Amino acid sequence: MRTLITGGAGFIGSHLTELLLRAGDDVVILDDLSTGRMENLTAVEEDARLQVILGSVLDDVLVDRAVHGSDRIFHLAAAVGVHTIVDHPLESLRTNLHGTETVLEAAVRHRRPVLIASTSEIYGKNTADRLSEDADRILGSPLLARWTYAAAKGLDEAIAHAHMVEHGLRAVIVRLFNTVGPRQRSRYGMVMPSLVGQALRGEPMTVFGDGEQTRCFSYVADIVAAMRALAEHPAAVGQAVNLGGGVEISINHLAERIRTLLGSSSPIQHVPYERAYGPGYEDMRRRVPDNSLAHALVGFHPRTGIDEMVVSIADYMRTGDRGASDAALTMA
Repeated sequence: MRTLITGGAGFIGSHLTELLLRAGDDVVILDDLSTGRMENLTAVEEDARLQVILGSVLDDVLVDRAVHGSDRIFHLAAAVGVHTIVDHPLESLRTNLHGTETVLEAAVRHRRPVLIASTSEIYGKNTADRLSEDADRILGSPLLARWTYAAAKGLDEAIAHAHMVEHGLRAVIVRLFNTVGPRQRSRYGMVMPSLVGQALRGEPMTVFGDGEQTRCFSYVADIVAAMRALAEHPAAVGQAVNLGGGVEISINHLAERIRTLLGSSSPIQHVPYERAYGPGYEDMRRRVPDNSLAHALVGFHPRTGIDEMVVSIADYMRTGDRGASDAALTMA
């Protein structure tokens, strides 16, 4: 099996690359390194079954060639992180919309199956107890950059569905909820590595807003295993599937647990959203996935606990994270 992973040098993509190589695949990565890093592939860079193509999913000729030479696609390439979305909304829209369309059109031409990484962001401000895949989307104004990412990823899913209906594309969509783990960088506003890095450095641990917003964190190793299983399960074709953590935790509680686990004396500092992202920024108070469909299809159950996630990230930062000194801003 020859697998193409767009965005394969990124945080999740690099873990997926390692998993597929262990499973016996040849892996082709297409990545422009805008957010990915070659350092993420250090563990497998000498593997003869790995090929890395430096380029963008906006390059239709390059994408077509990569898709043609592969048996299946995992499409993970996307604009990543709240700072990227807020600071560069037009570039983010182009990458997330046109990049996905380019990949899907090539998949249709060459009749290749594709797994598309979407996001829990598409649910917007819906604070339902458990967000199932058919839950309503509640988004803010399209004039606020905060919501352009959610809107673009929703359109990505719609474009994929249209290709399924009109062209018989075999596609699976996975909606990821706050995936964390080694190699995730605080510079893009990811909450857990931001807090862990600050705690390790003895800096104030910045929590935006009142800190009572809640999330369900999932560990990257659990997520990539589920992605692979869904990509290989015939009943998953044509479906959007949630993949998220099973424990709801407030950001205040998360910060306290990190501080305790790491023996840090860092104070917890609450920062208004406006100071970090400008006026009009909106956050979601709650984000809890219903994983029932993923469990029914492939037996998905998030196995890694919060404490294990924190320790794993901290160990990586101590030993191998060149980005651990990045300016840390906390976002959830």
